[in-house]
Amino acid sequence: MCKKTETGLELFREVYGDASADGMEAYMQTDDFGVQIARWTAEFSFGTVWSRDGLDRKLRSCVVLGMMIALRQKDEIGHHTRMGMANGLTAQEMEEILYTAVPYCGFPAANAAKTVMRDVLAETKTGA
Repeated sequence: MCKKTETGLELFREVYGDASADGMEAYMQTDDFGVQIARWTAEFSFGTVWSRDGLDRKLRSCVVLGMMIALRQKDEIGHHTRMGMANGLTAQEMEEILYTAVPYCGFPAANAAKTVMRDVLAETKTGA
């Protein structure tokens, strides 16, 4: 395993916890369909981009969450809402990101994101 992948898995573990990181690491050892995406996620997304010094992780979460709202990527909005919380974003800050998206991404994109973000925040409060 290369250094970038190790760094990426460490960061992934900090954000998503041991169970998710262990699962990802185990999956990366397989030859399952699409496994290369997990490898790129660990090495490039987490090991290269998320590990850069230029932005702190909280600010990087703001940027990525805004992009996912613009792209209407509901699954990724859910993942990055969780990641944003792990990186220190509050529910109020995420709500402001959502409101900021309205004039730039439109009401439909913001409303779709709102549903996902609200569900993730509610599930986090209940421990589900």
